[in-house]
This record gives sequence, structure tokens and C-alpha cells, in this order.
Amino acid sequence: MTWVREMAVGDAAAVSAVRVAGWRAAYAGVIPGAYLDAMSVERDAALREERFAAGRAAGLCDLVAVGADGQVVGWACCGPRDTPGAGPGAGEGELYALYVRPALLGRGVGRALLGAVHDEAAGRGWGALVLWAVEANARARRFYEAGGYRADGGAQDEEYEGVVVREVRYRRMTGPPPGGSGQPSDRARGCLRSRTAPTAPGTRARPTGR
Repeated sequence: MTWVREMAVGDAAAVSAVRVAGWRAAYAGVIPGAYLDAMSVERDAALREERFAAGRAAGLCDLVAVGADGQVVGWACCGPRDTPGAGPGAGEGELYALYVRPALLGRGVGRALLGAVHDEAAGRGWGALVLWAVEANARARRFYEAGGYRADGGAQDEEYEGVVVREVRYRRMTGPPPGGSGQPSDRARGCLRSRTAPTAPGTRARPTGR
């Protein structure tokens, strides 16, 4: 059984360990090894602690998956889509990150986190959720497609140590919460406090800088 709860600032080190391990496992051979080797759990955790309050104020929702032993085994971050004004994408949410401890891929952690993110999106009344996946990350793309996401034609390039990595955009339409009007909100109304989910196949998303 996997529990999903709202992240606390004290989870920063555990979340950073999952994030760094996720990058190194998912992107070996895609992102240069020198870049991956230079990633630091300690630096990542320090930045995460420093920016935690500001992220919540900006409407970000951080969720952690916790195993039976109480250890953090996955993390997801979603929030309002970063869209200026009322242009295309306003009133939508974005899944900025979803990582699972590599040794636990395929055991339902990713699916539990994704389900909690979908609940959050419905609760905030977002009309859709978008995310960016590395084009070469076939496993993550299959995972999101199974979760109802479809590539919408968007693409962008990121550069790591001189290597260009193509990312593709996925979108999933969402609905209003049961019994609610589904009015979009850019301010957090509070992440899910806890959630249980049965063991089911899952994986990690494309790591991001969030």
C-alpha cells in the first residue's frame, strides 16, 4: 500500500534523493554523464527548502508517496500553468515533476501519485493538465498515455552540456470536482492531506527543474 500526502519542508532531503536518482536512471545515455554526475542531493535539498514557502504561495502543490516503512518513495509537483495573462493555457494546470525511486518502478507508486495529482486538478477546476516529457523517454510516455494524456503537438528543446534534448508536450482534459462548479483557481486551496492507493503499475515522469 502506498500513501500519498502533502509534502512538508522536512521531506526536502528525501525528495531530492528521489529526484537525483530519477534523473540518473532515466537519462543515462540521453543527458551527458558529466551533467548527471554533477547533480547533488545536498544542493538540491538546500534549494528546495529555501524555495518551499514561495512555491506554496505561488500555488504549487507538492505531494509525496510514502511506503509502508514511512520512507518517501516518490514525489510529484503540480500547479497553475505558467501562462501570462488570459492567453492560451490560462485556467489550466501543469504537472511539473513526478519521480519515483528507481528500484520501485512498476509497483504502483507512480500511479498513486498521478491519481492524487488528478484529484488536485479537479479540485482546483483546471480545464486540463499539461506536462513535458523527454521524447526519448518511451517508458514515461507510455505511462502518461495510459493515464489519459495525449501529445498535443507542442515541442521544445533543452540543452545540457552542449547536447540538445527534445521534449514533447502532453495534455489531459480534466473535469470539475464532484458537486462543484469547477471554477479555475491559481491559488492553492491546500494539497491532498493523505491518499491510499492499491499497488498498480507505475513509473516516473520526465524530471524537471521544479
